[in-house]
Amino acid sequence: MTASARTYRITALAGDGIGPEILQVGRAILDAVAKRMGFGIQWQEGLIGGIAYEQTGDPLPPETLKMAQDSDAVYLAAVGDFKYDTLPREKRPERALLGLRAGLSLFANLRPVKILPQLVDASSLKREVIEGIDLMVVRELTGGIYFGQPKGIFTDAQGSRRGVNTMVYSEAEVDRIARVAFDLAQKRGHKLCSVDKANVLEVSQLWRERVTAVAAEYPDVELSHMYVDNAAMQLVRWPKQFDVILTGNLFGDILSDEAAMLTGSIGMLPSASLGASGPGVYEPVHGSAPDIAGQDKANPIAQVLSGAMMLRYSLDQPEAAAQIEQAVEAVLAQGYRTGDIYSEGMTLIGCQEMGEKILAML
Repeated sequence: MTASARTYRITALAGDGIGPEILQVGRAILDAVAKRMGFGIQWQEGLIGGIAYEQTGDPLPPETLKMAQDSDAVYLAAVGDFKYDTLPREKRPERALLGLRAGLSLFANLRPVKILPQLVDASSLKREVIEGIDLMVVRELTGGIYFGQPKGIFTDAQGSRRGVNTMVYSEAEVDRIARVAFDLAQKRGHKLCSVDKANVLEVSQLWRERVTAVAAEYPDVELSHMYVDNAAMQLVRWPKQFDVILTGNLFGDILSDEAAMLTGSIGMLPSASLGASGPGVYEPVHGSAPDIAGQDKANPIAQVLSGAMMLRYSLDQPEAAAQIEQAVEAVLAQGYRTGDIYSEGMTLIGCQEMGEKILAML
């Protein structure tokens, strides 16, 4: 059976806030391109996040994780809402993301940052700074300070409380994420910048040592190192110097969101979370935006482009992925904008209509 004739089992997780709205748009576009290209998608829906807690008492019900593990890929929208902030830490919607990543052994998060020509003027930075940006942030996803032990809030004998988190990486964890980043660099601009804090953190000293060792396997890739504070500055000073940025969990979380804003809106950027094998998770970089949920104001483009990444990285359908990406660019070229990327002279439309325009272009 050829790849184009396959039927893929996809777990759809709408989550909270604007999640259901943008996921509906993304699914419709994926169904359309599947029909056009001659392959099938079998959708299965699961609960995650706040809505899952409300209905089951668990932000990541076991049946959702099992469903995800048995699928070809996971198509996730967003989780979280301010109303859940008072829940115990282990019950908050965001804990579901950590559980999903751990349960699927997803150690590599890929966040492409590409400036579309149609949106150069939507950025708060000068045109000459951002025009032509095309970089990839590779973030380690299952180690570092978010998963290290011990962690928690502890009370001593005098009743004083201490908050503890542990940043820890093993050689094996660094080596495997480094190889993902070097492999991507070989397919892109042959440049990799590893970001750490090796001047003060022992864990970063090990990180830098291992990345340098792995670099010997990739003589055609130019390796550089940068401290995270300088990297944060360089991303807004001269972002075009970067091709692939490799970094750990905490630093990658922060830098990838900063890089996202180079495009003018975090609502534009997709992401992929991958393991050594098994299903990947594809989701927009942005959050659940509960303040605009149900108002048809959300930008669905990051969700749509996450679907394109899913087609390319998990389903072996690069042509279908390219068709979606080209349709998005064509709609933007016609001047259609959601509120987050709107500028004078453009046509303001809502979430649903943006999806309809992309569908029509397909």
